[in-house]
Amino acid sequence: MVEVTTADGVVRGHRGRRTLRWRSIPYAAAPIDDLRFRAPQPVTPWAGVRDATRFGLAAMQHRTGARIGPRNVQPTGEDCLTLNVTAPVTPSSTPRPVLVFIHGGAYVIGTSALSLYSGARLAERGDVIVVSMNYRLGAFGYVDFSEFSTPGRPLDSNLGLRDQVAALRWVRRNIAAFGGDPDNVTIFGESAGAHAVVSLLATPAAAGLFHRGIAQSAPADWAVDADEARIFARRCLENLGATTQDAAEALTTAGANDIRKAVDRAIAAALSRQPGSFPAAPVVDGDYLPRAPIDAIAEGSAHAVPLIIGTNRDEATLFTRFDRTLPTTPEQLHRALARCGDDVEFRVVAAYPGYPAARVAVRMGGDFVFWRPTVAVAQGHSRHAPTYVYRFDYAPRAVRLSGFGATHAFDLIPVFGGVDSPIGRSLTLAGGYRGFLSVQREFQDHWLTFARTGTPRDTWPAYTEQHRNTRIIDHPSRVEIDPDHTKRLAWEGIKVPALD
Repeated sequence: MVEVTTADGVVRGHRGRRTLRWRSIPYAAAPIDDLRFRAPQPVTPWAGVRDATRFGLAAMQHRTGARIGPRNVQPTGEDCLTLNVTAPVTPSSTPRPVLVFIHGGAYVIGTSALSLYSGARLAERGDVIVVSMNYRLGAFGYVDFSEFSTPGRPLDSNLGLRDQVAALRWVRRNIAAFGGDPDNVTIFGESAGAHAVVSLLATPAAAGLFHRGIAQSAPADWAVDADEARIFARRCLENLGATTQDAAEALTTAGANDIRKAVDRAIAAALSRQPGSFPAAPVVDGDYLPRAPIDAIAEGSAHAVPLIIGTNRDEATLFTRFDRTLPTTPEQLHRALARCGDDVEFRVVAAYPGYPAARVAVRMGGDFVFWRPTVAVAQGHSRHAPTYVYRFDYAPRAVRLSGFGATHAFDLIPVFGGVDSPIGRSLTLAGGYRGFLSVQREFQDHWLTFARTGTPRDTWPAYTEQHRNTRIIDHPSRVEIDPDHTKRLAWEGIKVPALD
């Protein structure tokens, strides 16, 4: 056991053979009772030693989203504002770089307790501190009920985003006690977690709390405007069986699962109407999030920190098997693209030879949701700060034959050093282990070098609008200039329209 004194009290973690681990340290007060739907509040300091050797609750969500093993599901609840710290067991004479991971899950599912996210292999190999966080999801983190505030019961917007800022403030105050450098913090995330990285770039309250960012497969233009958010919140309220007059009371007294189910139904209905759009996302409220992140980045009002951003070659194949929320069929793509402008569908289809063949439609859907806005972020951010772009292409033989390829979230395995884990080994039984291990070394070398210095390894040149250098992470890897040029031009300037 190992004890550390934080600003709120002493926490006791676990000493392993190679790493030290602290689990579920609170970074904000439990958002329950009158703090439900409120901005995160300070932790009440505790006396004595707080046990931090086990995980607490995951954020409220459908229980299958908090699965952390084949037979294990983490309990969920509203008291979820906690984070985890992993550090090398060997002492260091100088403060270590800090990497803060934000998990994905479409802002409705996920947990930092997933073993892949532990950061142990990354911390040991890179001599860094790895932090991961929980934040409020779905109904409790990404629906804006602030319209229904009353003098006696205020309700705040952008709660999940505020939680992430609160966690970063905790890191700023406390990470030195764990051996970390509060002046060298890199935030990184995948999917919705990558969108969170992009959103934090545009969040004034996050200024100075991080110094570089890594966004892996970001659906970067998911932010909704205030009018969209208001309409969606009213639909959620209707599903709950409440009226605008009794909304504040209903949102305070209703059971957490009842609220979650009401919002989940509203999300499902929205996705059915408009594939590729997502209503439970940060809200451009003109205050906490003044501008849509993708616009703030383009105009230079976002935080000008070095950024790595990229996508996987086969993003959408995962969703054809397990999640139908992405537009991956010709019918879904028609509905999504027809709303983007008169000639958009014709222009995009012309850039995808073979459409409407199923495999081409799947590629188009992944590009629409992930690659299109990623290019826009890279282009905009590169005008104001160093920007590095990648595409992850590698997949072991068995994964290729399965039809998944380099699919969504597959990059998390090499980034966190999971090639030697049971799941990593199982994916290479048909061959490809050495290639996968090489890809893991490349990912980690770039991520760790970037966290330490602000630039990846020198084999990766910066992205600019003139050259569009893109690191293709494969076995072997290479640099391409403006890959898929024709497709990029077809998508250029296209924005997802407002939700109905």
